[in-house]
Amino acid sequence: MMDSSRSAQRAVIQFLHAGGEHASQIYRRMKEVYGEQCIARCTLFRWFQHYEAGRVNINDLPRSGKAHVLANSATISVVDELVRQNRRPTTSEIAVELSISKGTVHHIIHKKLGYGKVCAQWVPKHLPENQKKARMGVCLTQQFLH
Repeated sequence: MMDSSRSAQRAVIQFLHAGGEHASQIYRRMKEVYGEQCIARCTLFRWFQHYEAGRVNINDLPRSGKAHVLANSATISVVDELVRQNRRPTTSEIAVELSISKGTVHHIIHKKLGYGKVCAQWVPKHLPENQKKARMGVCLTQQFLH
């Protein structure tokens, strides 16, 4: 089985470029070998140009940009406080109020805080131990009275 990963194909491009082949020849040969798994012609030509310019690394360079989820402890505590004050806000309302993305709010509420919606209210998915004991006490009292 031929390794058809992008990095493997970039290595082939780099090797054949070093051997003096032209980009169109390389594409033709790679299309024969990789078939449908071959990278796009424009991508091959772009990598060929990179190697012409002296690039030696076949891996993608790191990209700058904003992190997908900015869930620091301060943001988490503010979201938790907003949910505790009002159990019915939507993720959109919280996102607008805090000027963060809806995805970040969703991640904080579901993954970090462990809340879920029940009857349009945010509630913890897993109760803390003291709340479990309190519920058990109420249930036992109710059973004893009936």
